[in-house]
Amino acid sequence: MNTTDPTAPARHPEHVVVLGAPHRAAPSALGGKAARLDEMLRAGLPVPPAFCLTTEMFDGFLRDTGLAEKVRDADARTAREAVLATEIPQPVADAVVAAYAEMGRPRVAVRSSAVREDSGTQSFAGQHDTVLDVCGDDGLLDAVRHCWASLWSDRAAAYRAGDGTPGSIAVVVQEMVHADVSGVLFTVDPVGGRAHRIVVEACQGLGEGLVSGRVSSDFFVVDDRSLEVTEERVRYKVTKCAPLEPGRIGLTKVDAAARDVPCLSRGQLGELAGIAVRVRDHYGCEQDVEWALRDGAFHLLQTRPITTARPAADGAAGTAGSPYVTEQPEEIRTGTLWSRMDIGEIFVGLMTPLGLSFARHYQQHVHRDCAAALGVRDTGDADRHMGYLQGHVYLNISYGAHLLGQCPPTRDQRRFTGRFVSEEVDLTRYRNPFGTFPAGLEGTRSTVFWLRHTAREVADLKARAQRMVRSRLYEFDRARRLDPTRMSRRELRAELDRYLGCFHDAHVGYMPYYINAFGFYGVLTELCAKWLGDEGHNLQNRIKTDMSSLRTVESAKEIWAVAQAAKDAPHVLRIINDEPLERIERALRDDAEGREFWDRHMEPFLRANGTRGHQEMELTHPRWIDDPSYVFQMIRRYSADGFSIEDILRRSSGYHDTSGQVLQRLPLPKRKALETVIGLYRLCSELRETTRMSMITTIWLIRNVVYEVGRRLVQAGVLHSLDEVAYLDFEDVRRYLASAGGETEVFDRGRIDTARRLHDHHRRLPEPPLAFIGEYDVTAAVPPVAAGARLTGLGASPGRVVGRARVVEDLVWQADEFQPGEILVTRYTDASWTPLFAIAGGVVTDVGSMLSHSSIVAREFNVPSVVNTRHATQVVNTGDLVVVDGAAGTVEVAEG
Repeated sequence: MNTTDPTAPARHPEHVVVLGAPHRAAPSALGGKAARLDEMLRAGLPVPPAFCLTTEMFDGFLRDTGLAEKVRDADARTAREAVLATEIPQPVADAVVAAYAEMGRPRVAVRSSAVREDSGTQSFAGQHDTVLDVCGDDGLLDAVRHCWASLWSDRAAAYRAGDGTPGSIAVVVQEMVHADVSGVLFTVDPVGGRAHRIVVEACQGLGEGLVSGRVSSDFFVVDDRSLEVTEERVRYKVTKCAPLEPGRIGLTKVDAAARDVPCLSRGQLGELAGIAVRVRDHYGCEQDVEWALRDGAFHLLQTRPITTARPAADGAAGTAGSPYVTEQPEEIRTGTLWSRMDIGEIFVGLMTPLGLSFARHYQQHVHRDCAAALGVRDTGDADRHMGYLQGHVYLNISYGAHLLGQCPPTRDQRRFTGRFVSEEVDLTRYRNPFGTFPAGLEGTRSTVFWLRHTAREVADLKARAQRMVRSRLYEFDRARRLDPTRMSRRELRAELDRYLGCFHDAHVGYMPYYINAFGFYGVLTELCAKWLGDEGHNLQNRIKTDMSSLRTVESAKEIWAVAQAAKDAPHVLRIINDEPLERIERALRDDAEGREFWDRHMEPFLRANGTRGHQEMELTHPRWIDDPSYVFQMIRRYSADGFSIEDILRRSSGYHDTSGQVLQRLPLPKRKALETVIGLYRLCSELRETTRMSMITTIWLIRNVVYEVGRRLVQAGVLHSLDEVAYLDFEDVRRYLASAGGETEVFDRGRIDTARRLHDHHRRLPEPPLAFIGEYDVTAAVPPVAAGARLTGLGASPGRVVGRARVVEDLVWQADEFQPGEILVTRYTDASWTPLFAIAGGVVTDVGSMLSHSSIVAREFNVPSVVNTRHATQVVNTGDLVVVDGAAGTVEVAEG
């Protein structure tokens, strides 16, 4: 501990510079960040008070402590540890504490300011340490030492690889702004470079949440001439980054009243834009500005020149609006039908660079074999099956329909095409640019191939599902016994190869169940419309698979059983209810009664359901077994509401199933035909649900290896934190495990930063359409969604219900807020959402189809549902009284 007398004269006052005040320190002595802040304060810009410990103080610290010689030839890690272990000499400590006392000893942010930081050519942003919410003399001195030591941090060394010696470093001590709202501002449009567009991103709380991508943000465009807002996209904001306790920053919930309103008023946006124009004019170039709003006053935290060009397009086809990854003839590029509707509900939303590269691996190594599993003889060109636009994965519907024309059931392309078309797409003049698959000899060969394959498929249908279930459990149990942290790189490579093989086989095995289920549903739709007229639509809604056979629905029953076990053990339930979510698992395992509950109830549940998660093909999303927070939320909810899951399952008792009576009116041949189709649809639906767990478990296995590589990259300094795994390329992970090269040889820090900027670029753009033909202009302005009292979509589950809406953006953080009987409103759902359906009064989604997860599970729970509304999450607010008509496919806001 350092003891200092704040009243004693500082021995190195020339090395402690109050920023904005007169001083003689050279800009190089302040480092890039401090020099900028000093310039901004001198220009009269609203910057929080700060002082800087110059590079001369740091150099003197090394010299006076004898560290200069020790670190000169030492490796980065040894040098860093030496600095951290060395006490700051008393005269230096006195000077630092005296400046802190003069500031008034507020809570401060202590930030590194490297000599080359924030230059016009290299930002070094984030490579050196920042310590937030520091208080007290000892806390300040410790934070200073950490910032000095970060000059030799692994990540800084990796970033400047081949760029010379570490140089020197200054430290900024700045009054901490506990922001109500914060964000970033670009004085030029970072997307299209269009003139006079100031782009603002704003989030609730501290800006660290926005920078890390862990919180939702609002997006605004302000005209730099009139300072008027020209574009506004307000997102539903559930979490914010804020102080949880002194010295600890983390996520917490946004107040309910602030979630669906803009972070900034138009007047505040004009004021902020005006400040930004002053910053730009002062420096004479475009700026990237970090800002914070506290008690109605703006503060600038940092500014740097915008050094990055507009990110490249997703595809490589030469146009930003084409999802194709390779060059294509114009008639194909402009005539292809693309869709991301309901493609397994694992590709629907925005994906990270890691997720996109993993999707590309699937495209190149798995997808064609999935097509072959459907009886397709010629599986075509892998590059044409899928495409990428604005961080979203699209299925090439034109090419898929063309290839499926080899199979007799899908020779009529409309059966496949209509499945993936949203209302925005007009097919009146659409013609498949790939045409129809050749007839004649080629067609005969394809038909024979399909017949033989289908015969084998029918014979092996159930047995394969059983094999997949056994394999899943074996691989899951095996993975739980392994410790990847103790494996060599060669052993990790062997594990990844093993898991990729499982991934391939599980997807190829699952695909026939998935496609055949929607195929038989399509046949059912046609026959019902043709033979039963209006009653046919009702019959479709009444065709429900036996609930006990649906693995997805079963998970809700099993969570309820775990909740009842917790309810029967009051001490256990207190732990679950009282501990913060992130501490519950450890608290249970550390408690004798809690450990017994974990072993008897949680472990079996996680073995059966633990690899579920949101958007499973996105490797960055944790599964229930990785983070059981959502499971604990549902245990809290189910144990508190006092209902029986059997009550939920008996909802359908009030819904009279007259499907048998309707069928009896048909002539015997037609009745038998419909009954056969219904039976096949049921069988494929059951097997699809059963084998889906096998498919998603293999993705979890791969995720484990990727994150172990990520952990090693953090240790090596290539990554700042595990959050940056999101910006890796999956093929680089494979290449790293297959080589003997060092981490910095395989993973280029510059490419990681570029991937991050590209992902940030995608997040700022309006969401691309669910389906479109040809090319899409990613820079086109999207008109705002008009507020209205009525939305139309696809009636997915019949019934009419009136209830209060609950917009759910983040499943984990909002599960405990959801009240029984509320109308669930969200973008789309997948299997991880099922437990909420058990208590929902109705379900409304932006995205979906008759066979999407939300539709199937809503029908199983007899919950009225409307999907594919496109804009429900933007039009409906939490607390609105809404009327959901699942038969008519309408959602009305009765009371806002």
